[in-house]
Amino acid sequence: MKTFDGLFVELKAKAAANDPASGTVKELARGKHFIGKKVVEEAGEVWMAAEYEGREKTAEEISQLLYHLQVMMIANDLELEDIYKYL
Repeated sequence: MKTFDGLFVELKAKAAANDPASGTVKELARGKHFIGKKVVEEAGEVWMAAEYEGREKTAEEISQLLYHLQVMMIANDLELEDIYKYL
């Protein structure tokens, strides 16, 4: 099972490897505007799942939102510690 910290390490490694087949690398290449749209889209899907689709679907949508948020963190050269200091 992945953790939030573990996912971030994995995504940073994918970004560093710059594999053109990686979805993470492709998303980073499309830029902050694209990533931001994905964050907004996933946030809406979290809300809809929470309202109408139940616990399991809500968890799935939250995991996707967390993924895109971490991609945005990488695009902005943020580390987990940069976020944790505000929690």
